[in-house]
Amino acid sequence: MPYLPSATRYNNMQYRRCGNSGIKLPAVSLGLWHNFGHTDVGENFREILHVAFDSGITHFDLANNYGPPPGSAEENFGRILKEDFKSYRDEMIISTKAGYTMWDGPYGDWGSKKYLVSSLDQSLKRMDLEYVDIFYHHRPDPETPLEETMAALDLIVRQGKALYAGISNYPADRAAEAIAILKRLGTPCLIHQPKYSMFERWVEGGLLDVLEKDGVGCIPFSPLAQGLLTDRYLHGIPEDSRAAKSVFLKPGQVTDARINQISRLNDIAIQRGQKLAHMALAWLLKDRRVTSVLIGASRPAQLTDSLKCLDNIEFSAEELAKIEEILK
Repeated sequence: MPYLPSATRYNNMQYRRCGNSGIKLPAVSLGLWHNFGHTDVGENFREILHVAFDSGITHFDLANNYGPPPGSAEENFGRILKEDFKSYRDEMIISTKAGYTMWDGPYGDWGSKKYLVSSLDQSLKRMDLEYVDIFYHHRPDPETPLEETMAALDLIVRQGKALYAGISNYPADRAAEAIAILKRLGTPCLIHQPKYSMFERWVEGGLLDVLEKDGVGCIPFSPLAQGLLTDRYLHGIPEDSRAAKSVFLKPGQVTDARINQISRLNDIAIQRGQKLAHMALAWLLKDRRVTSVLIGASRPAQLTDSLKCLDNIEFSAEELAKIEEILK
């Protein structure tokens, strides 16, 4: 039976302007880093995409190396896009990235014009798209001149292969330089995607100020610190957790001190009528410089639950002070 989106899909989602651009993004966006590869269950991630779109999520974030194996998330997303969402492409913001190792040899990594242009061409073929809405450089390259990398993003936008350019994982000084170069070239930087959560706050050391000053949006990834900012670790490391499997979260990161913080934060969330995960997402969204938070989901129900963060994104001064005391 053909997929028909909910007629009320835009009724409850909040949309925020992305920097000084004409683009608005949903307050919650869906990342396809995990759970959309060839090793995953196709009908499960198809349903996740349906639930996301039905809930007003219009932004779907990928990268060339997402899977596993690398490239498979784009292939699977492209297939479902063609089968289920073809009529709704203009209601979507689709982004992808390049910057990490994708193929062997000197041209399959980092930030050269050769790599970025070739990678996006491959991504477009995998997704069967003429263009993506946002193309990011995924990480700074310590060897390629920044002018070359930004010129590649400018070229890609001028070629019509992407509508907007973005950067990811750039520290404040390099971000400021990249944004300035793109502005001179006539292709403004739309958005920056940094790692940011209650437990990862480096962006507050200058990056958010740079983005605000230059009118660039911000979309944090890993907002739940790989699951630490949920109620899963209140009593230690569950056997089926990422930490137990050492998948992107090592057991050594789940210390007694960290569990104590999680427990105290959970107490505040309960007082607010929220789960800890909801509060952690809301805590990021309280800052208007944050355009959207990028979440992942392994099940449709998990995605639906995460959206409850939007029920309360306001914090009292007392709540914020208590959180800061815990996070010291």
